Amino acid sequence: MFVLVEMVDTVRIPPWQFERKLNDSVAEELNKKLANKVVYNVGLCICLFDITKLEDAYVFPGDGASHTKVHFRYVVFHPFLDEILIGKIKGCSPEGVHVSLGFFDDILIPPESLQQPAKFDEAEQVWVWEYETEEGAHDLYMDTGEEIRFRVVDESFVDTSPTGPNSAEAASSSEELPKKEAPYTLVAPWIERRPRT
Repeated sequence: MFVLVEMVDTVRIPPWQFERKLNDSVAEELNKKLANKVVYNVGLCICLFDITKLEDAYVFPGDGASHTKVHFRYVVFHPFLDEILIGKIKGCSPEGVHVSLGFFDDILIPPESLQQPAKFDEAEQVWVWEYETEEGAHDLYMDTGEEIRFRVVDESFVDTSPTGPNSAEAASSSEELPKKEAPYTLVAPWIERRPRT
C-alpha cells in the first residue's frame, strides 16, 4: 500500500531560514511542496522518509535564497494491483459505490463489479444487493460508513495541471466550468463486508 520512492528536486531555501540546519529547512520545504499531493504516475505523497544526498547550494543573482539539489526518499500511497484493502463506504451514486480509506477518498466500485444482483435505490441513494436464500430474496443495503474489503484492479492518473484555453474553446464555452477530475483514482470490485465485532 505504501512504497518508498526515490526522487530528486531542487529546493529553494529563503534567507530567513539560513539560521536553521540545512536538513531541517530542506525537509520542511519538501513536505510543504509534496505532502498530500499526487505526483503523476507515482501516487499520493504522504511524508518525507529521509534525505539521501544534498548537493552544493547556489545563490542566484537577484534572489537571496539558496537553491539546493536534493536526493531523497518519500513515502507514497500507491497500492499494487490485486492488493486487498479495508475501507469505509463514503457514499453511493449511480456510477457505483465510493469508498474512503480516511486519507484517500478517490476509490470507486463500479456497478458491474458489485455483488450481483444489485440495484440502485434512488429514494435512499444506496446500492442494494438482492441476496437469494431458501426463504426468498433479502435486500442488503450498502450503507454509508459500513466497513468493507475490496481489491484494487485498476488505477488511473489524470494530468490536472493547468492549461491555457484554446481560442475556439474560450469563445464557445465561456460560461461552462470544466469538470473537476481526481488526479489519482482507484477502481476496485466489491469483495465483502467486514464482519461486525
